[in-house]
Amino acid sequence: MPSDIDVKNLLEAGAHFGHKTSRWNPKMAPYIHSKRGGIHIIDLTKTALAIEDAMHFLSDITASGKQVLMVGTKRQARDIIKQTAISTKQPYVTERWLSGLLTNWNTIGGRVKHLKDLELRMESGELASRYSKLEVQRYQEEIDELNHKYGGIKDLHGRPGALYVVDIVTENNAVREANRLGIPVVAIVDSNADPTLVTYPIPANDDAIKTIDLITGLVRQAIETGISKKDKAVSTAKIEHRKES
Repeated sequence: MPSDIDVKNLLEAGAHFGHKTSRWNPKMAPYIHSKRGGIHIIDLTKTALAIEDAMHFLSDITASGKQVLMVGTKRQARDIIKQTAISTKQPYVTERWLSGLLTNWNTIGGRVKHLKDLELRMESGELASRYSKLEVQRYQEEIDELNHKYGGIKDLHGRPGALYVVDIVTENNAVREANRLGIPVVAIVDSNADPTLVTYPIPANDDAIKTIDLITGLVRQAIETGISKKDKAVSTAKIEHRKES
């Protein structure tokens, strides 16, 4: 996990550009450096400090064995979030946030279980052996549709340890559900948003692909560090257990 966040890299990624001053949220005042051409300029020294705190937290969360649910449904974030989540084996949402995904997990989880059961039956050849080609095709279409909705959360083990969110205005439903359940939220928060809604706000441009990619890359490193710590702890525990035996 990076111990020092390079402000120069944030600057080059355009992380300092906020929204028009007319669209700002006054609660972002502590993170605003200045105004330029009718646009708020975010204080990147505070962004760097916020990133460092957030990355330590995410590393600790994954080291404890908990998952980080990654959320980014806007066009600029979708591919970055999905690729990062897949590479770190974390659950993700890059399509529409499903109402009750966190607060009504029993129902959502039932649909996920149905999807996984269908996939297993398809892969084993059970469906092909019992049904006609047309019926199998319809089952495949159902699997594809369910994957579109639930594919990113197929391996979500109940309540996640934290959420990582790009743009809390767009993802307000996800943030609201996490807050209701007391799940910590790490998020990129632009000048038009309320940073008090999240546990670890990272003040930065949430529209620029370069900014999203840079910060999400640091999130990936933090998660990988945490997973490495967890794996090392498990390995050490096994060695100690063998010694005692």
